[in-house]
Amino acid sequence: MIAALDATMLVFLPFGVDAVVIYLAARNEDLFWLYPLLATAGSLTGAATTYWIGKKIGDVGLERYVPERRLNRLKCRVRDSGAIALAVPALMPPPFPLTPFILTCGALNVNPWRFFSIFAAMRLVRFGVEAGLAVVYGRGILRILESDRFQMVIAAFIAIAILGTMASAVLLWRSTHESRVQAA
Repeated sequence: MIAALDATMLVFLPFGVDAVVIYLAARNEDLFWLYPLLATAGSLTGAATTYWIGKKIGDVGLERYVPERRLNRLKCRVRDSGAIALAVPALMPPPFPLTPFILTCGALNVNPWRFFSIFAAMRLVRFGVEAGLAVVYGRGILRILESDRFQMVIAAFIAIAILGTMASAVLLWRSTHESRVQAA
C-alpha cells in the first residue's frame, strides 16, 4: 500500500518504501525475498495510476503538472534515450522526481508493456538490493532504526511527508481549477 501511494501524484513519502523494505527484511530474514516483490507490486500499481493520468492529460496537459524546464528535459530523455531513460529513474532514490517522469511517459504514449516491464525489473533490483543488504547488516540496521535519535528522524520525515502531500494536493487542485476557469 505504501509503495502504491508513493508512486502516485498525491502522496509524498521520501524513503518511505525503502525504509519499510529494509526494516522488514532485517526483522524477518526468512522472508527477505518477499518484501521486494510486494514493494515492486505496490510501486507498479501506483505507477500505473500515474501513467494512466499522464495518458489522459496528454502532452499538452503535462505543463500543468511538471515545471516547463524539467518537462523539456524529461521529454528529450524519454524520446531519445529509450530503455535507459526508463530504467534509471526507477532505480534512483529520492529526491529524484519519479512522478513527473511517469506522467511524461504516459503522456508521450511510451509503450506500456515496455515501460512497465523495465520499471518493474528496476524496482525489483532496487528493493532486492536493499533487502539483501538488510539481511547482511540486519542487527546493526535494527539497532539504528530502533534508536531514539532515529525515531526523531522518522518523526521529521513524517512531518515532511505530510507537508509534501498537502503541497502536492494544493498544486494539483490549483492546476485543475485553473484549467476549468480558463475553459469557461
